[in-house]
Amino acid sequence: MTPTIEFKGISKFFGNIIALKDISFKVFKGEITALLGDNGAGKSTLIKLLSGVHIPDEGEIFLYGSGVKFNSPRDAVNSGIGTVYQDLALQPLMSVSRNFFLGREITRGISLDLKVMNQITKEEMAKLGIDVADPNQPIGTMSGGQRQTLAIARAIYFGAKVLILDEPTSALGQKQQLEVLRTIRKVKELGEIAIIFITHNDMHAKILGDRFTFLNRGRVLASDERANLDMENLRALMAGGAELDKLETEFGETYR
Repeated sequence: MTPTIEFKGISKFFGNIIALKDISFKVFKGEITALLGDNGAGKSTLIKLLSGVHIPDEGEIFLYGSGVKFNSPRDAVNSGIGTVYQDLALQPLMSVSRNFFLGREITRGISLDLKVMNQITKEEMAKLGIDVADPNQPIGTMSGGQRQTLAIARAIYFGAKVLILDEPTSALGQKQQLEVLRTIRKVKELGEIAIIFITHNDMHAKILGDRFTFLNRGRVLASDERANLDMENLRALMAGGAELDKLETEFGETYR
């Protein structure tokens, strides 16, 4: 099967700083690829290359088997790359439906067609398991998990075939984290979207991941599908894993 996205020998430099070096891995539709690594591992830089914020200095990115070059975020969006960042780019005082269509509002004459916008918002959120009783309520009244779901639903509705989720659970409580994990699983079940799930939470990666790519200091430590990886050693591949094991031995406590 042709990968939806393939990175081949991708490198990125900022002056003398090597942000990424010779990165290669594949992402397939209907699967969740967990992109793991500690802070500074290169996850954010890699995603900025795919979302058109940066341009690779070396290597190629392939979309459905054809080489692509994104010169701007608009190029990436137009090619079906949807990115949901941690800050979500939502306006807390605006309604749920206005946030769903932010910048892409449906109009009737010179006025917003709120009836249609409300209906579409309810339908798209319901597909991901969220019942929006009142699409006119301020989005700031929704939970963090529900706001994440709206940002994901919005990206899918506007044509994302590759969905990049940038640490979607990092700022949430446990209950809201579970909401988001369920949402991501529902997106996978749609079967048509390739998901890149960026996280430093090895447990969340183990729950959802079909494939795993581990970054450390801008290089790939390992990249393979679940069946070919020893999941018990997943944490050891994460940056800092070996150091945590040393602490367990030194202090005689379990930090897992």
